[in-house]
Amino acid sequence: MKQKKIPLRKCTGCNEMKPKRELVRVVRLPDKVDENGEVLEKGNIELDFTGKKPGRGAYICNCEDCLNKAIKGRRIEKAFSSQIPSEVYEKLKEEMAKGE
Repeated sequence: MKQKKIPLRKCTGCNEMKPKRELVRVVRLPDKVDENGEVLEKGNIELDFTGKKPGRGAYICNCEDCLNKAIKGRRIEKAFSSQIPSEVYEKLKEEMAKGE
């Protein structure tokens, strides 16, 4: 029987390759635009425990240490190519604590 391929993703905190199901996805939701194509609202950054939300994603281990490393090294900002306010990081820490 053919073995199923397990998708691997790199944690932005510890830079280790791990199976996708062991990691939590940090997602930047798409920008909201009007009919003329002008940006009305920038996409929010959230944790995606299901892995189904639309938008650009980055993966992180489900532990606070990796989240702190990613914040300290500004790796999430580099993954999304945008500045992230400190309130968003606090919200991510709270969601990570609830999700564990």
